[in-house]
Amino acid sequence: MWYVYIIKSLNKNWYYVGSTNSIERRIGEHNNKKVQSTKAYTPFELVWQKEFVDETEARSYERLLKDKRIEKEKIISSIKLS
Repeated sequence: MWYVYIIKSLNKNWYYVGSTNSIERRIGEHNNKKVQSTKAYTPFELVWQKEFVDETEARSYERLLKDKRIEKEKIISSIKLS
């Protein structure tokens, strides 16, 4: 399985969208400052994930969320309301 996920910085008002086939490993990489684009925002918590059957679907959805900010904002708004 593949996942598209959103993590939230616990220190700053900042969210990151990514995709992976191992959520636990990838969150660990983010929190251990092994991801260049997120190391300034650690630590993180996983706030949302969506499961996909294959990598191609997951990467396409990740790209949609990154390219169309409104889609990402809708998800983040629903998280904040929960």
